[in-house]
Amino acid sequence: MAIATTNPVTGEVLKTFEALTEQQIDEAIGRSEAGFRALRKTSYAQRAAWMRAAADLLEAEQDDVGALMTQEMGKTFAAAKAEVVKCANACRFYADNAERFLADEPVEASEVGAARAYARFQPLGPVLAVMPWNFPLWQAMRFAAPALMAGNTGLLKHASNVPQTALYLGELFGRAGFPAGAFQTLLVGSDAVEKILSDSRVRAATLTGSEGAGRSIAAIAGRELKKTVLELGGSDPYVVLPTADLDRAAQVATTSRCQNNGQSCIAAKRFIVHTDVYDQFVDTFVAHMSALTVGDPMADGTDVGPLATEQGREDVEAQVADAVAKGATVRCGGTAPEGDGWWYPPTVVTDLTPDMRMYAEEVFGPVAGVYRAASIDEAIELANATSYGLGANAWTDDPDEQQRLVTELDAGAVFINGMVTSYPQLPFGGVKNSGYGRELSAAGIREFCNQKTVWIGDSGGADIDSATE
Repeated sequence: MAIATTNPVTGEVLKTFEALTEQQIDEAIGRSEAGFRALRKTSYAQRAAWMRAAADLLEAEQDDVGALMTQEMGKTFAAAKAEVVKCANACRFYADNAERFLADEPVEASEVGAARAYARFQPLGPVLAVMPWNFPLWQAMRFAAPALMAGNTGLLKHASNVPQTALYLGELFGRAGFPAGAFQTLLVGSDAVEKILSDSRVRAATLTGSEGAGRSIAAIAGRELKKTVLELGGSDPYVVLPTADLDRAAQVATTSRCQNNGQSCIAAKRFIVHTDVYDQFVDTFVAHMSALTVGDPMADGTDVGPLATEQGREDVEAQVADAVAKGATVRCGGTAPEGDGWWYPPTVVTDLTPDMRMYAEEVFGPVAGVYRAASIDEAIELANATSYGLGANAWTDDPDEQQRLVTELDAGAVFINGMVTSYPQLPFGGVKNSGYGRELSAAGIREFCNQKTVWIGDSGGADIDSATE
């Protein structure tokens, strides 16, 4: 895939970039290692000051950065600006909390025969971040902010269709005051990733992307014995039970399915509705989906812009066509318009069966598949009948049902009577083929740290545990 900005509204290539040479990559890794040696010696207070400066820059530049993201991948301008502000908030969150999250954790010294004993969190070194295009600032920032506050340095290999957003990120932290080499963008293709991750100076990797990309990164890192965090695909269920507020559930369902033009790993994709309220919910849901405005993502009032890539639009078309050919019913949308750009309308599909691609595959566009369940047991069974386990939404006012759903849904996050989203305060990640490890919260900043055991005896020595290893 060429490294280029291509406007998804028109399909026009606006700007192209040359990939870095092997020598330039080697030099960048060297700068990252040198930056790590400098950054790890700084105090949390100093890093926090730089991180807050980065937040200030993001907020001051939100219009320009938002317009750049819209131009590169088609999200609405309003959503793009909100993404920039969310990144600034995450920077401030880690500036405020990193030292507390990474404070030494003492244990009872007498229980381990020591004068003092504790765990200390220390940074690993340069970390490779392989990031996708759909939230081009946020998904990189939820790695960058905690990693830098922990004292690690970052090497960003971003998606090839958002190079200008990637370059902005590559310069942001240096402009905010972080040492040279602390965070760099590498304009390279996916063919360069293996060599970068195999370099002994690169100590770990994180990837947000497809299941296939995650398997590739994990295989390389496993061979090299390097830590990884993987956030992969999702086919998130949205369970609606009879006690739910159906109007509110249908409204939030529309937002969840069509946020970011339907291109979100944690968007609800499979709508599992109890048979007692199925018809009412579907009618309301279809009405909300049909009312969305599809158009220029820079214009006020636009709800859904184009898909980010031509291939992405073709994939969605093929999945819907396969379902229709095998007996599914399209309740709204379902046909891409003619003309320039990679548009696809908000679509609701019912009567899905296991032989259809939509039943098992993640649909990365504004397409909702709706399923009927006879009971909460069947709803949970359908929700878990996927290889993914990123997020799950469920709507019910019954406390017992809420507890069953929280406990029994196979997911990294369960949101009851609300839409799955990410917050700096809460851990983010999945189970099953949605990956492993966590971003955000205290868990996220600790992922790329050495949790070092420290044991200090008194000068008189201490008894040695007879059950030693």
